[in-house]
Amino acid sequence: MTIIPMRDLKNTVEIERRCAAEGGPVFVTKNGYGRLVVMDIEYYEKIMGKNYEAKLINDGLSDLEDGKTVDGDSVRTRMAEKYGV
Repeated sequence: MTIIPMRDLKNTVEIERRCAAEGGPVFVTKNGYGRLVVMDIEYYEKIMGKNYEAKLINDGLSDLEDGKTVDGDSVRTRMAEKYGV
């Protein structure tokens, strides 16, 4: 984990290098307190993808708890009737 002071944001080439080298975010502090996070776009997309997948799983689990499911045999029967499959 890399932590840099706000004044180091001027050196964008070095920050980009650190993000790529560590494969994760660089934390920026101001007056000793966390203020910003800078990250490589690939890392950001990976994290956002994982968040989206987790949301889909949680939505599915909520549907199970709420009884909003249909068994596979019922789906196959309805598909066969509707589409002649």
